[in-house]
Amino acid sequence: MSAGRKLVIVESPAKARTIAGYLGDDFDVEASVGHIRDLPQPSELPAEMKKGPFGKFAVDVDNGFTPYYVVDSDKKKKVAELKKLLKESDELYLATDEDREGEAIAWHLLSELKPKVPVKRMVFHEITREAITRALENTRELDDRLVDAQETRRILDRLYGYEVSPVLWRKVRQGLSAGRVQSVATRMVVERERERMAFVAADYWDVTGTFAVADEDEPAFSARLTSLDGTRVASGRDFTDRGVLKSDAVQLDEAAATSLVAALDGAGFEVRSLETKPYTRRPAAPFTTSTLQQEASRKLRMSSRQTMRTAQSLYENGYITYMRTDSPVLSTQAIDAARRQAAELYGAEYVPDAPRVYTSKAKGAQEAHEAIRPAGDHFRTPAQVARELSGDQFKLYELIWKRTVASQMADARGQTASVRLGARASDGRDAVFSASGTVITFRGFLAAYEEGRDVSRYDDDAAPADEKDARLPKMAEGDPLTGRDLAADGHRTSPPPRYTEASLVKALEERGIGRPSTYAATISVIQDRGYVTNRGQALVPSWLAFAVTRLLEENFERLVDYDFTAAMEQDLDAIAAGDKDRVAWLTQFYFGDTAAGTDAEGLRDLVANLGEIDAREVNSIPIGDGITLRVGRYGPYLEDPSVLGEDGNPRRASVPDDLAPDELTPARARELIESEPEGDKVLGTDPTTGTTIVAKNGRYGPYVTELLPEPEIDPSLSAAAKKKALAAAPKPRTASLFRSMSLETVTLEDALRLLSLPRVVGVDPESGAEITAQNGRYGPYLKKGTDSRTLASEEALFTTTLEEALAIYAQPKRGRGATATPPLRELGDDPTSGKPIVVKDGRFGLYVTDGETNRTLPRDVTAESITPEQAIQLLADKRASAPAKKKAPARRATTTRKKAASKS
Repeated sequence: MSAGRKLVIVESPAKARTIAGYLGDDFDVEASVGHIRDLPQPSELPAEMKKGPFGKFAVDVDNGFTPYYVVDSDKKKKVAELKKLLKESDELYLATDEDREGEAIAWHLLSELKPKVPVKRMVFHEITREAITRALENTRELDDRLVDAQETRRILDRLYGYEVSPVLWRKVRQGLSAGRVQSVATRMVVERERERMAFVAADYWDVTGTFAVADEDEPAFSARLTSLDGTRVASGRDFTDRGVLKSDAVQLDEAAATSLVAALDGAGFEVRSLETKPYTRRPAAPFTTSTLQQEASRKLRMSSRQTMRTAQSLYENGYITYMRTDSPVLSTQAIDAARRQAAELYGAEYVPDAPRVYTSKAKGAQEAHEAIRPAGDHFRTPAQVARELSGDQFKLYELIWKRTVASQMADARGQTASVRLGARASDGRDAVFSASGTVITFRGFLAAYEEGRDVSRYDDDAAPADEKDARLPKMAEGDPLTGRDLAADGHRTSPPPRYTEASLVKALEERGIGRPSTYAATISVIQDRGYVTNRGQALVPSWLAFAVTRLLEENFERLVDYDFTAAMEQDLDAIAAGDKDRVAWLTQFYFGDTAAGTDAEGLRDLVANLGEIDAREVNSIPIGDGITLRVGRYGPYLEDPSVLGEDGNPRRASVPDDLAPDELTPARARELIESEPEGDKVLGTDPTTGTTIVAKNGRYGPYVTELLPEPEIDPSLSAAAKKKALAAAPKPRTASLFRSMSLETVTLEDALRLLSLPRVVGVDPESGAEITAQNGRYGPYLKKGTDSRTLASEEALFTTTLEEALAIYAQPKRGRGATATPPLRELGDDPTSGKPIVVKDGRFGLYVTDGETNRTLPRDVTAESITPEQAIQLLADKRASAPAKKKAPARRATTTRKKAASKS
């Protein structure tokens, strides 16, 4: 290594700080803060270029798809700083991430800085002293193929967005966007909602009971009716989404199930068959980008964006390996570290004789990277880093640590038993019940970690988790059984579950659409554009998404076709591997393949030959009963041509934002139209301002507002000046009605009180900050600077005193500004902890707690029905099942590449 100053450039300041701590005083480590150059907006091009070949896309499509790059305006100062440091350096190390994006950043730095000193490409997958030392000793040259792959994607996305998005602006709404992956992801969410809208529920019944052998020391068990007179009893899986029975199973109704229960009263049951087999379960592979996003969503309720942001900070600060990877492979050092730690924490018997080796099943996987794991050759336990990490960082690190260690642990082993038991009913029918149970005899990797799973629409058909893990009694074929608590249970089939971020990421990866490293950004885009909203963890498409998807399906079918999009991804991977030529591929995509005929029409001609698109038709969705939903400029509204208003036009009604598309049935639509008042409801005059106060129904529900006179605008002003003048004109005061109010009953007094909000409650004597009471989209709250706290009721907006507000702020903040919810019921003191047991409603449902131990209530138990004895037993069972705490061990160079047009 030569003497003199050495300049190391990375992407982020956090990464720079961490690496600088591992290098000597002769190294200057600086951050580019992401990309320094990009394709400019056409409006940002120099005047002489706006009418040239770069004018439309900042890409010359007629000359090899040459891109024109400019240094971002906010990066010019940074580039100047880097150039100055480079003049004082004898070597340049480009240490950006080793993926397509990182390689492209390095290439742009090289192109812009134009170094005259030796340049080395420095790559690493984790930021530890050992990894940085190895990276310095094993530098390489820039990988042109990775740069080509990133540039091709960037140009492709520019062509796609700039050709298709303007069609959406003209036909749906200004400001919308279309994209290679985002439009397909939106279509998937919309298609699932269409399935839910078309779904017809079917009702079916079954019979359950509790059974026991003669030996009273053996446990009783639950079983479900599965066969009647030799014919299988229908469950949810036996019905189509139109509510029609699709198999030869027998569908029981309430009368049939109830009569069978009566006919089985006093019947003698016996074991018809018993099957026992070994149970083995293997651990999940270490995390890839996709599986990390899925599991963080399931277990930590973190969004994809939140997961990747947190993982990025963990990586940059040296806690985990690089977080953008498709590979589940662990290095030899990591395997040794995981096996060693598993043996130390759980015992030698928990580690298999041979290391586990995982391979990627994903197409186009970036195998150069390792799986996501704790950094270093010796893993730090969660306890060792707990004081160094924030809440989200710690939870994600713990998840990654557990998954990595568990991946090198032994299989879980046990026995699974399946029993069929039956009886002859008094009316002669032969009823067969079934039950199964698994007993884990050796927990293996489950001692450290168990993978989560997405909700299945057929969960009701399966035995509850506590029954599946229950131990069946010792019995043999022909043994008599006693049956009790026989009951008829009614069920209704469920529509396909909506996508969650976890299940959407999984579906995109399974279809080969996009890359896992971009899924977080894709989901964020479709949320930010208003195509998708979150209801809990479920992704609900907006009516705007329905309109956009319909336009794309009817006019750009190939661009939102799942197989075509996946094939594009494979082609882009082939370009990265050097198997396809980027210019030839882009030419075929944009201009088409003339040798293949009209079926191979390119994007340019596809847009040029669209023909007339009926905007009104695209933005219309039939609801039923003659009612149509239309996506308008200010949101969705309903229209019924059969009912005319006083002005002779069809009656209309706004659609509440919190009403999901599958909930807008014809009956609900009719109700909204009939409840919509014709015109504004005049409440009176504000005695202070003299303005008229009216009540209206809007997209966010009913509200009150004041009518202001139209502003006087100078007619000689230009269109832009008129727009600016209108924006500067006074805006009417507006306030949503309380939940206890309605358009029919709201009064002028109510309206004036609502319009007086926000109310100044007082000033915090410690900070001097003003505290106000405000009513927001998600309910009433207090605001002090940037700190918001939820109020218990809407009426509290007017009654909360300064002392009460200060008391609320004195409490620890919980969740999104919420204060603790009061218990639903108190059940006395727990004999073990001596603390009061209460029933609460939490994020995952009802649960009992004594402040130390929490236990979710079983499905059939409610806050009203649970007894103190049941609660005590539930908490005792939870304590008994908790793993014993174990003591943590002591912590001990550049190639020549084609030139792009550029401007500094």
